Amino acid sequence: MKKILIVEDDTILNKTLSYNLVSEGYETASAYSCAMAETLLQEGFHLALLDVNLPDGSGFDLCTKIKERSPETYIIFLTANDRESDMLRGYEAGGADYITKPFSVAVLCRKIAAVLDALEQRNPHHDLYEDGFLRIDFSEQSATLGGSPIDFTPKEYRTLHLFVKNNRLILTKTQMLNRLWDVEGDFVDEHTLTTIISRIRKKIEVDGHKYIKTAYGMGYQWIGGNTAAHSLNKERPGQRNATSQLPDT
Repeated sequence: MKKILIVEDDTILNKTLSYNLVSEGYETASAYSCAMAETLLQEGFHLALLDVNLPDGSGFDLCTKIKERSPETYIIFLTANDRESDMLRGYEAGGADYITKPFSVAVLCRKIAAVLDALEQRNPHHDLYEDGFLRIDFSEQSATLGGSPIDFTPKEYRTLHLFVKNNRLILTKTQMLNRLWDVEGDFVDEHTLTTIISRIRKKIEVDGHKYIKTAYGMGYQWIGGNTAAHSLNKERPGQRNATSQLPDT
């Protein structure tokens, strides 16, 4: 599920935007000031709607902070001021679009849908996981966490790939060992697998984000940051809490 941050001090407009975006299937978080928004940034967002004039600061400055933490967040400014100088400042701060009030909420929702669809299709051949906080490009063996680069070993990448390809499925240790290393003839026992999963957890489960759940007596389950959605494999009906045959990778 795509996550959208709404920073707008007009309570009615903020709630209206949130209601309509949730109705469209997005997850939203609302803030009414810069200070309130900054407490939410650790969650990671795919897109942010920022009012330019906030009670305790500027949307331009907030945009800079968001981009420093999460460079891939798409920023749309909302403002009653349509001066060219302000628009240029917004683009220089890292904004991608500038919407002048008053505006049609329905049209804005359509614009957001088009933007997010375009971003998702930008690299259609990439084996990519992204939830707004954790981003893993399996094709290029690169990753970021909260906008900062994070390193994984080749075996950690393979383990992560298996997890996100089987979102919400409980994978037994036997299943994981068979799929991860038998083909390559690289012997790894259960203790080593446990160590690898522990290292992954320490790297990505920060700031309240949880990704891997231990199903005691059974195995492990990828829960995707609790609210994460990924582009590799949608959750299939009837498979949330069951082990299954694994798909080919």
